[in-house]
Amino acid sequence: MTISALTLLVGTTKGAFLVAGDGDRSGWAVRGPFCDGWPINHLIGDPATGTIWAGGGSDWHGAGVWRSADHGDTWHLTRLTKGTMDDWAANDVDFAKLIGWTAAELPFTDTFSQVWSLGQSAGTLYAGTKPAFLLASTDGGTHWDRVTGLTDHPSADDWNPGAAGLVLHSIVADPSDPTKLWVAISAAGVFATEDGGATWDRRNRMSNAEAQAPHDHPAAPRDGETGHCVHNLVRAPGTADLLYQQNHHGVWRSSDGGRSWDDITAGLPSTFGFPIRVHPRDPDTIWTLPLNGDSAGRFPPDAAAAVWRSRDGGQTWQALRAGLPQESCFFTVLRQAMAGDTRDPAGVYFGTNSGSIFASFDEGDCWHEIARHLPTILGVEVLERAATGT
Repeated sequence: MTISALTLLVGTTKGAFLVAGDGDRSGWAVRGPFCDGWPINHLIGDPATGTIWAGGGSDWHGAGVWRSADHGDTWHLTRLTKGTMDDWAANDVDFAKLIGWTAAELPFTDTFSQVWSLGQSAGTLYAGTKPAFLLASTDGGTHWDRVTGLTDHPSADDWNPGAAGLVLHSIVADPSDPTKLWVAISAAGVFATEDGGATWDRRNRMSNAEAQAPHDHPAAPRDGETGHCVHNLVRAPGTADLLYQQNHHGVWRSSDGGRSWDDITAGLPSTFGFPIRVHPRDPDTIWTLPLNGDSAGRFPPDAAAAVWRSRDGGQTWQALRAGLPQESCFFTVLRQAMAGDTRDPAGVYFGTNSGSIFASFDEGDCWHEIARHLPTILGVEVLERAATGT
């Protein structure tokens, strides 16, 4: 088959979808659903080979990672934990036959219910789960091991779940240093390793705690820390230690690998949101999509959609609205549902819980709806490939 120059990898509540565009970022076409209709939280792809991995699951299915080596034509599932369907099938021969079930020893029994995030670093594939474990595979996702240095961290007994549960949702690598990795757990905060996962530091300290006004919200900054309910964590490409996070209570920047954090929320219409994206070449250009608040409906302020962009590392912000709905807009954009390409100018993409995908091909100045009527979108990533292939 011909491989598209640019493919959006879309995870939804009813399977994975591939939304493919031409070399000039036009002609978008939707394929799917894949992965047998499993809820898929996150997909990633390998630009060198075109291999795609999809992580997901549910209480019913258990957790697993799907893999396609032929750009979505066929998929193979590595199941990691059992779900309710296994208990039913084990006690009902007719039901087992109906769903094609056979008994199998699963490597992590019932210790987690979903894979929430995927990442790659130096030939290792990582997976974050719900509840929060970090898994690693060195054979492309066939076999997995727990990264015990993180999941047995001394602070683990004090980790508290967010509204969606205790989820490890962000896995951030440093391509120039395979020993460095950051993860974010809601609601336990940011953790970092600089020895390949053997040991981990918890990194949530504010740079200037004295300057922070007191807050009553349980997720707000306090006790000299940012607030542990991190919603999304990204690293600026081409930098050693520049990180950004969208927190439950603000947007934050760290120039020292998360050892200290500066609040850069001033100028945004709210402190609450889920996704954040950083430019592929300019470390001071970032995008986020604020929502009106965790208990106020979780939709764009004033029901008018806007992506907010900063060109100066969060010192100032600009609302970008052209092409986005400005009346009666009540969608939510979830934590893993914003991504970008590496073109010039850079493309930015986001998916909504109402099933639309919006794209900007001029770094956010103008937006276009390139897909609609999909199931609830949980994650969006970009796979960029050569224009032709087989």
